[in-house]
Amino acid sequence: MGEADPDEELLARVAEGDPAAVRAMVGRKLPRLMSLAQRMLGEAAEAEDVAQEAFLRIWKQAPRWQPGRAKFDTWLHRVALNLCYDRLRRRREIVTEDPPEQIDSGPGPDRGLQAQDVAVRVSQALARLPDRQREAIVLCHYQELGNIEAAAVMGVSVEALESLLGRGRRALRVALADMVER
Repeated sequence: MGEADPDEELLARVAEGDPAAVRAMVGRKLPRLMSLAQRMLGEAAEAEDVAQEAFLRIWKQAPRWQPGRAKFDTWLHRVALNLCYDRLRRRREIVTEDPPEQIDSGPGPDRGLQAQDVAVRVSQALARLPDRQREAIVLCHYQELGNIEAAAVMGVSVEALESLLGRGRRALRVALADMVER
C-alpha cells in the first residue's frame, strides 16, 4: 500500500465536529486552494468562491470519507479543479453587448510594477492554454505536485501528464518569447 495520508487524522476530527480541527484544515488547505483557483480563473473573488465551496464539500464529505481509497489532497484538488471548470464553462455562456474594458498592459512607470507586468503576462498566457495543459502546469508548477500525484488528480497516466506539460511549456515559451532578454 502507498504512503499514509497526512490528512486522515485531521479529517476524522473534522468529521466529529472538532472546531480546532476545522480551523487547522482551513489553515492547511486554504492557501493552496486559493492559489489553484486564482491561477485557473484569474480572479480573486471567484477563487474565494471556489475555495468556500470546496470547504463546504469537505465538511459534507468528512463523515463519509473512506481512508485508503484515495489521498484526501488528491480528492480536494480534483474538487477544486471541477469547480473552476464549472465557472469557466459559465463564463463562455455569458453574452454581453459591450466588450469588457481592456486593462492597459503597457509597462509600468517604475521597476516595482515590472514584476506585476510579468505576472499579468504570464497569467494571460496561462489562461490562453488549452484547459488540460493549463491544469497540468498549475498542478505541477504552482501547486508543486509531483507528476504521479498530478496525473492522479487529472485522471491520466504519467506519460500523458508529461506530454501535456511539454506542450503547455512550449506554448508558454512562444507566447512569452518577447519577454526574454536579448
